[in-house]
Amino acid sequence: MTFWEHLDELRDSLIRMAVAVMVCAIAAFFFKEELFHIILAPQDEGFITYRLLGQASHILTPQGTLDGLHVQLINTGLAHQFLLHVRASLYAGVLLTSPYLIYQLFHFVSPALYEHERRHAIRLVGSGYLLFLLGVLVSYYLIFPLVFRFLGSYQVSAAVANTITIESYMSSLMSITLSMGILFEIPAICWILGRMDIINGTLMSRYRRHVIVALLIVAAIITPTSDVFTLTLVALPMWLLYEAGILIVKHTGKRR
Repeated sequence: MTFWEHLDELRDSLIRMAVAVMVCAIAAFFFKEELFHIILAPQDEGFITYRLLGQASHILTPQGTLDGLHVQLINTGLAHQFLLHVRASLYAGVLLTSPYLIYQLFHFVSPALYEHERRHAIRLVGSGYLLFLLGVLVSYYLIFPLVFRFLGSYQVSAAVANTITIESYMSSLMSITLSMGILFEIPAICWILGRMDIINGTLMSRYRRHVIVALLIVAAIITPTSDVFTLTLVALPMWLLYEAGILIVKHTGKRR
């Protein structure tokens, strides 16, 4: 095809993607109760993560359990809740249609790839997408609840009560979730760097201790809590991803 025909094909793909996102976003907009039940679940003390941590705390220290979570979310603007509803619906629309969006992008790019490049691209895109979703789930069920529990209940004085705005809650949820989704791309990034001969399994194994220290620092930044248990829960998945990256790079080097 000519350059302009490629642009026409890209335009058609973008239109199909936009229509799919809007349809799912409109559908999510009308399911407001279900949508915000999912979004606001981590601020409820009955959330599954808090229940499991409470049971684990009771087993480890039978003399006491985790303190209850009491954080009130407030709205400070006349139109903020409506705009928040619209924004949350758009986020839901993008998430629900993400497989279709990736398919459309790959369908546009794939004709320019050789057969072996297409096979590698399918594996990379598929595994990267699954890793991103896994990072989103880990953030929703583990990282964000721990961060919210600590920061939402932290007080410099008993005279200062915490009333968190819904905008702050949503922005923190989105930023932490996106960050964890990107961090979970470590194995895919390692595979790409290994294919490009930038890194190898020996190099990654040699600097394992340095990476573990760096991961602990990142985990401490993401979850600024004071207990080792929470820090370990956050750092452990990232360390396992790095170890998986070492195995992937070594396997790639052997096959080559």
